[in-house]
Order: sequence, then structure tokens, then C-alpha cells
Amino acid sequence: MLNKLIIQIPCLNEAETLPTTLADLPRQVEGFREVEWLVIDDGSTDDTVAVAHQHGVDHVVALGHNQGLARAFMAGLEASLKLGADVIVNTDADNQYAAGSIPDLVRPIIAGEALMVLGARPIATIEHFSPAKKILQRLGSRVVRLASGIDVVDAPSGFRAIHRDAALRLNVFSAYTYTLETLIQAGRKNIPLAVVPIEVNGYLRPSRLVRNIPSYIWRSIITIIRIFVIYKPLRFFGLLALIISVPGFLVILRFLYFFAIGEGGGHIQSLVLAVALLTLGGLLAVSGLIGELIGTNRKILEEVRTRVLRQEVERARIDVGE
Repeated sequence: MLNKLIIQIPCLNEAETLPTTLADLPRQVEGFREVEWLVIDDGSTDDTVAVAHQHGVDHVVALGHNQGLARAFMAGLEASLKLGADVIVNTDADNQYAAGSIPDLVRPIIAGEALMVLGARPIATIEHFSPAKKILQRLGSRVVRLASGIDVVDAPSGFRAIHRDAALRLNVFSAYTYTLETLIQAGRKNIPLAVVPIEVNGYLRPSRLVRNIPSYIWRSIITIIRIFVIYKPLRFFGLLALIISVPGFLVILRFLYFFAIGEGGGHIQSLVLAVALLTLGGLLAVSGLIGELIGTNRKILEEVRTRVLRQEVERARIDVGE
């Protein structure tokens, strides 16, 4: 049996929906001696913090000003680790995810089958999800498969359980969302991952991440490009280099043809265009190589961060008598 489960909830102006979410959260979960609740206040301007205290939340982490969902998620993980959590469950303040699925979510970790568990929603049957959003949900899962090599469904789901050993190794770079990036890191760092089906609750409020479909599509595209630049730089820039360079080679062949038949003088502009394209392609290829080197340095820095955080967590546990 594990000692402590902490259920964390990132919040931004959730005074209205938070009571409903908290009312469903369990105080006992099989396999744990203790269950605690933690709210991360991401710069709320309403009564979110007061409501959290009124409804029995054990811990509140206040970020002071709005830093974005991903930063709030990471702040919750670090706080939960220092509070002695063996497992952290992340859920949303809008009560989207059914709290009754938490035992299913943590079961693979208790059984030693995984260090991270993703809760997969029944996307096809969620009525308030637009067709565009459902397509983007599938696209996000495909991006995770390409960037990490792990096969998941519903990668954008924020309902997940994370063992302390996995939480120590996660580091999110994006400020917008943590969902895709943490799964990619799980795949690249060989963190055992499981996926379990979960239930969802009724619709309480519009998504804070999806203000409108065009904005969501644009931000999703930027997130996807950013993921490939960070985690697959050689492949990303190499593909761009190929796309740019092939026309350059074709233009050179065209110039050589006319040169061979004695008409090269009238096609100097083709040679200039070819040189420009090949130069740009070469620069993109070099960018991919530099990206790979930067990625190597990032891995070293992440390992250093993990060791420092582990030491901080151990000191914090000693201070609280864990």
C-alpha cells in the first residue's frame, strides 16, 4: 500500500465550478493511506482561493499572477512531491472528468504496471465537442505517436495519474498546455505509460483553452510545430531543407540543359534562384544539426534539474516528518 495520493486542480477564476468538482472528489482511495487535495491558483481574480478553503482543500499553491495552465500544472507537481505524494492525480476544475474514475486511473500504478496513466475520454460521444475539436484531439494523439513512439488515444486529456518517480523527471517548456509534451517526454524517457478509459461529467462551462475554434486551431498548430522543433529538430529542419533544396537541384539541371545546348546566357536568373534555394536548404539542414546538439544539452540540464528537485523533495519530506 502506498502512503499518500494528492489530487491537484489547476484553477483560474473557478469559484463557481470548484464546489461541484470538490464535492465529487474522494477522501479515500483503495491502495493509499491518505488522500489530500491541492489547488493551484493561477492568478485568480475571483474567490477561488476562499472557496477552496471553505470546501476542505488541504493545500493551496498561489502563483500570484496568471502564468498559464502548463506552469500551474508543473507548480502543482513540485508542491505535491514536497508534500510527500506517492502519486499525483491531475484533474480539471470544471468537473469535466468523473472523479469516480480515479480508482481506475491509479490502479496500474498501484499494481506496478505503469508510472503514468492517461485517462482516455469517450471523445466520439461527447456532445459539446465540435467536429473540429474532435479532429484536433485525434491529431494531437498522432503528433504524440510521431514525436515519442508511444501509441495513445486522447493525448490532450488532462486527467492523469503520475507516480512520484515520473513526476520528478517531467519538465514542461510550453506555457499553454502540458498535455502533449508530458506524454512525449514519457515516451522519450522510457516512463512506463498506461491508458485507461474514463467517464466524463456534464458540461458546466466553456473551455478556457478553446475560446473559439480558429484560435484553438492556430494555437494547436503552433504547439505541434514547437513540439517537433524541440523534440525532432533534425527531422523537422531536414524535411524543410529537402523541400527547399529539391527545386534548387531541378533548377540547376534546367540551367545545365540550356547551357549544354548553347543557350545558358539567357538563363542566369535560374542559376541565381538555384543557388539561393540550395543555400537556404543548407542553412535549414545546419539548423537541424544545431537543434540536435541543443537537445543533447537539454537532456543533461533536465537530469541536473531532476537530481536537484529530488534533493529538495527529500529535504521537504524530512521537514514535515515523512
